[in-house]
Amino acid sequence: MSRERVPRSVAVVGAGLAGLACAGALRDAGHAVRLFDKSRGPSGRAATRRGEGWACDHGAQYFTADDPQFAAEVRRWCEAGVAAEWTPRLGVFGDAAPGSRREGPTRRFVGVPAMTAPARWLAAGQQLLPQHTIDQLRRDDDGWHLRSAEHGWLDAVFDAVLLALPAPQARDLLGGVHARLEALAASEPMQPCWSVMAVYDDDPLPQLDAAFVNQPLLSWICADHRKPGRAGAPCWLLHAQPAWSHEHLEAEQPWIVQQMLGAFAELGARGVPRHAFAHRWRYARGALADAPAAAWDPATGLGLCGDWLCGGRVEGAWRSGRALAGEVLAHAPRASLAG
Repeated sequence: MSRERVPRSVAVVGAGLAGLACAGALRDAGHAVRLFDKSRGPSGRAATRRGEGWACDHGAQYFTADDPQFAAEVRRWCEAGVAAEWTPRLGVFGDAAPGSRREGPTRRFVGVPAMTAPARWLAAGQQLLPQHTIDQLRRDDDGWHLRSAEHGWLDAVFDAVLLALPAPQARDLLGGVHARLEALAASEPMQPCWSVMAVYDDDPLPQLDAAFVNQPLLSWICADHRKPGRAGAPCWLLHAQPAWSHEHLEAEQPWIVQQMLGAFAELGARGVPRHAFAHRWRYARGALADAPAAAWDPATGLGLCGDWLCGGRVEGAWRSGRALAGEVLAHAPRASLAG
């Protein structure tokens, strides 16, 4: 006597690492999964900007692997050539707050040749629909319907909808749809981050590869061109502090560039970049305290995952996506008994 799981039609909204990890596990279990993302490709905040003769990771900078399952996943990425260990000459400017730094040696990894590489590798073979900004959900008798800003109401109908989005974006989609999950998403506002990518003819700070910065304006600086597998002109990435980013969230980009490059010069950076660009991450960081790794309501077929539910960081995103897939699989309906 055996009972087999009934394949389900699942929509995963958000093709960052959480959504990709979730969708991959469900696809491997035999479910029909479609991934939707507002961008032109996968990776979410593990993002890379490219220009003529340069490239720069302007979102997530690296990842660690403390969880044994995620460590095994990172080994797979390294064996596939889409990630590598990174051992930077790492500095610190200013005094860190007590307990804000990891104790003991830290193994750091980056995507190769860019932070987008692991996500693109995970997306291979998945049914990904880019440039679909899902802005409304509706549940009818036949299942879940999705509307995108670009294409209107989509023809496909889904048994389950899983939101792998920053908390505020998930909250907006869940308004009037699911009160409990909406409240969970509303409880983590997430912090913003301004990023500046600066391209130079000559390296402005050759003695360092990266540094934590404990000052009012900057939080992190990194020589992106010296990460493993990189090539091109010297390019430095600067991240601003969350509080400063929030204070100047609506500022004009040229002013942001000027302010952040000025703070970089105060750290010893020499020269003027030939190009400098700013990018605003409105929902960059979040880590909801005492939250489940993922949230799933089997009665309605709605779920949530994301790094903000699982301690933040790249590792948290992957773990949350896998946790949500596990919840969905544990509650998947089964076919009637067959001998």
